[in-house]
Amino acid sequence: MDSQAAPTHWAPAIVSAAGAPSLATAALHLARAGVPVFPCVPGAKQPLTRRGFLNASADLELVSAWWHRWPNANLGLPTGSVSGVDVVDVDAKESGSGIPAFRRALNARLTTGWAWTVRTPSGGLHAYYPHAPGTEQRSWTSLRTHVDFRGDGGYVIAPPSRVIVDGILRPYELAAVAEQAPRPVDAGALRSFLEPPRPPRSSGFTPVGTRPPAWLASWLASKPEGGRNNALFWAACRMVEEGHDHASTLGVLGPAALQAGLSEREIATTVKSAFKRTSPTLTQPGGEGRRPFPPEAVTL
Repeated sequence: MDSQAAPTHWAPAIVSAAGAPSLATAALHLARAGVPVFPCVPGAKQPLTRRGFLNASADLELVSAWWHRWPNANLGLPTGSVSGVDVVDVDAKESGSGIPAFRRALNARLTTGWAWTVRTPSGGLHAYYPHAPGTEQRSWTSLRTHVDFRGDGGYVIAPPSRVIVDGILRPYELAAVAEQAPRPVDAGALRSFLEPPRPPRSSGFTPVGTRPPAWLASWLASKPEGGRNNALFWAACRMVEEGHDHASTLGVLGPAALQAGLSEREIATTVKSAFKRTSPTLTQPGGEGRRPFPPEAVTL
């Protein structure tokens, strides 16, 4: 879809689709407005199509066929220039809440331009913003603040979809629609605000050639079909080498791998394999450093 035309269509279409009587009706409503969609597993977030959000389409015939085949499929909405929307995803889980960080960003006027907000099944928040035409803002994850950004290379599950949380099927619900004119969010400024640069560490042990977990997650989420398993394995190995435990590695890379289109079973198996084949490797100054992962296994 033409990203220049997207902002004139998506706002009323997505808001009204949230109140549609069925997921199939919502999907067709968006497609008619020119907003691309794709089906996801009922009660979950994994795509049902082979290439996930890369298969998203506004073709009425195709969308109708998808929801005829999977009438209870959740509604996947690609973010970024393809749909004309960016989303700030605020988690609210037992492991931590992003609400305080989002409020700080609101007070700093970095996230005030939202068009509407959606209450997620886990009690978190999706804040939708218009995507600035002609720009690229890649998706990223801020593990420390529990706030993620979904832009180019990402997707969200849109209302009236439902997912299982704690054994209960819970909905995505429209929470509020802005009275003011919405404006794009500056994803780079938001990330710098949430994760300001830290001073260099002066400890005697320094990871060699490390990649920040948030970078690994963002990179993994954007991988297309054909390289996703290798990409997950490579990213998991890097986290193992840097001393992250299994729970942290799965917590960072799992959502990104789901977004890339892998199943939960594939993710668990691949991460487990990385821990079997890799050991933490920190070097002292002057050391030889760690052995790089075989270049033929994954292309950066």
